[in-house]
Amino acid sequence: MKGLFIIFHGFEEYNGISKKIRYQIAALKECGAEMSSCYYIVDENNHRKIIFDEAVLADLGRGKLGAIRKRICYKPILRCLREGNYDFVYCRSYHNANPFTISLFRGIKKAGIKSAMEIPTYPYDSEYITFRMKCDLFVDRCFRHKLAGMFDYIVTFSNDDTIFGQKTIRISNGIDFSAIKIKEHLNDTSSSISLIGVAEVHYWHGFDRIIRGMVDYYKSNPDYKVYFHIIGNLTGEREKQEILVPIAEHYLEEYVTLHGPLYGAELDEVFENADFGVGSLGRHRSGIKYIKPLKNREYTARGIPFIFSETDEDFENMPFVMKAAADDSPIHIPDLINFYKSVNMSPAQIRNSISDLSWRHQMQIVLDKLFNKDDNGK
Repeated sequence: MKGLFIIFHGFEEYNGISKKIRYQIAALKECGAEMSSCYYIVDENNHRKIIFDEAVLADLGRGKLGAIRKRICYKPILRCLREGNYDFVYCRSYHNANPFTISLFRGIKKAGIKSAMEIPTYPYDSEYITFRMKCDLFVDRCFRHKLAGMFDYIVTFSNDDTIFGQKTIRISNGIDFSAIKIKEHLNDTSSSISLIGVAEVHYWHGFDRIIRGMVDYYKSNPDYKVYFHIIGNLTGEREKQEILVPIAEHYLEEYVTLHGPLYGAELDEVFENADFGVGSLGRHRSGIKYIKPLKNREYTARGIPFIFSETDEDFENMPFVMKAAADDSPIHIPDLINFYKSVNMSPAQIRNSISDLSWRHQMQIVLDKLFNKDDNGK
């Protein structure tokens, strides 16, 4: 079985999306598929290029012309698929439905190649907030139903049976346990606790709710200290205003550390010194109630308890998960501290609670659906 994983952007080692895609490709290989990958890069000379199996498939040029060709030039990909006798294509949605992507996947369908498109977050319209973003969304909205019809399935982490008129494969975000280091020891939390939030920070992550909770908490000059480590960039002006401004106005610099993007040993070190994870606390702001975020699984694989506010069916009623209200209220820090102290599970016990959420298991579900296999693989 031969497959191609298509994404419409490049890879960044510190980026959670990039790591997830690499985990998925590795998992598909573990499932027995011979996998290739296709993605875009901008090289040191600002040339936009299509990369196919780590080789340059097409140089699209630079400047405005290169940017335009990136959005419309898909024939080289289709040619490789036809010549390479591929059995299936797995595509990560970039919300870029248009006549050119429709043409690409129509050609894939005509070639008899199975295909599935993963929509990581659904619905996603409310995530588009600037005028430029809304213009891009308008094009996507015009063509996404037709594009969905070119696939055999839409892969979703939501509870939807159909998306844009196409039937779905419902899976969970998975984990590559071999790539995530478990916390080795419990820290002394008798006088302080360290929170960690890892994300390319958008307003729907709701980290400002923790900051505002810390503002309230430190007004009483408590003896017990709470520290918050944010790993990742603040992506926009709203995020900077909601996080940086209250930190400065209320003198929280001692207690909140913005590390920027980290990965590898540096990220492991911060996790080793952390006690409690901060998941998404603002998904209601983008109109999402049901979602299965990768971050919840990563915190669990690390072996630390955490907080979130959405509905994640894999983690409802877990004893190491604190559920926050899906609103904009500040997180009540004393409640968080008390919850942490009530958790009576080791890192290994927390990690082992999600042994069924490996990426191999989740991607096997996709392959079985694509090729009409039943639960016994027949």
